[in-house]
Amino acid sequence: MSGKLFVISGASGVGKGTVLGRVMEERQDLAFSVSATTRAPRPNEVEGVHYYFVTMDRFREMIENDEFLEYDLHAKAGYGTPLKQLEEKLRTHHVVLDIEPKGAAIVRKKRPDATLIFIMPPSVQELERRLRSRGDTDEEQIQIRLERARWEIEQRSWYDYTVVNDDLDRCVREVLNIIAEKAD
Repeated sequence: MSGKLFVISGASGVGKGTVLGRVMEERQDLAFSVSATTRAPRPNEVEGVHYYFVTMDRFREMIENDEFLEYDLHAKAGYGTPLKQLEEKLRTHHVVLDIEPKGAAIVRKKRPDATLIFIMPPSVQELERRLRSRGDTDEEQIQIRLERARWEIEQRSWYDYTVVNDDLDRCVREVLNIIAEKAD
């Protein structure tokens, strides 16, 4: 099997993790591409499951060695998709990447066969409420994320699909339908 590549993007707090968790439960032929990051782990995040947590020096070394499909530096941290684990997973599964629009644009150029899906919040006000309700983000980071969210939302026009997460069950169904259409 040579798997298909699916990119999911959306602003921090839009519910990507929740949507992806439900989608992954429904489709056993999907694998999640684990990104590398320089940020500190959040509570309950597991090394190698949610992220590969690396130092900024190691991240820069990975960039120099061309070890990423894509990478981005934002919100005072680096994020990137390690190529080796992605290629291994694509041999046996369809693979889902949870990445930002800058990274998605790079994937679009390097892998034009990838399907790009943008998850939209119902509104910027609802997004702010969700970010604040997490309780793990300080005010400076909330403002940085909201500013970035406005830019990210503008980028949705060049994605293949846009899905609004105003109803979790419907959003999950829409993403599953898109994956079924492209993968089956």
